[in-house]
Amino acid sequence: MKEIIQYFSDVFHAVKSLLTGMRVTGYYFFHHKEIVTQEYPENRATLKMFERFKGEVLMPHTESNEHKCTGCGICEMNCPNGSIEILTTFETVDGKKKKIIDKHIYHLSMCTFCGLCVKTCPSDALAFGNDFEHAVFDRQSLTKVLNKPGSTLNKEVKE
Repeated sequence: MKEIIQYFSDVFHAVKSLLTGMRVTGYYFFHHKEIVTQEYPENRATLKMFERFKGEVLMPHTESNEHKCTGCGICEMNCPNGSIEILTTFETVDGKKKKIIDKHIYHLSMCTFCGLCVKTCPSDALAFGNDFEHAVFDRQSLTKVLNKPGSTLNKEVKE
């Protein structure tokens, strides 16, 4: 007899849980607000991504081809899966060794878009872009060099 009572009790709780979920769904069905569904790729020309969207890591440059990256390597150390590599050289200026970035390499195919590189950068040299279409036939084209050729460190940034 206890088993029958337990069975009906379980059925009652399952139906109650289902109706609770359906109540929320039904409310939004009859009280809908703004439509937020994007009809991609039909709206590709007018599609605007949200500001908080994490598309890919970028290194912003000024009009005079200057960036803020000092080559400290904190973003490389904090990346959980090694999608950032920084290749640097040392140059002697006024008797002091100065670190200069050769290449700031970003492997988009390995990135999980966690944002640790952007958050931990002490000079705010990295940012997220809004580009999200990265379908390619060759995986090598997903490896990008973030610093532009001939770019230099912004003079306002402390090393």
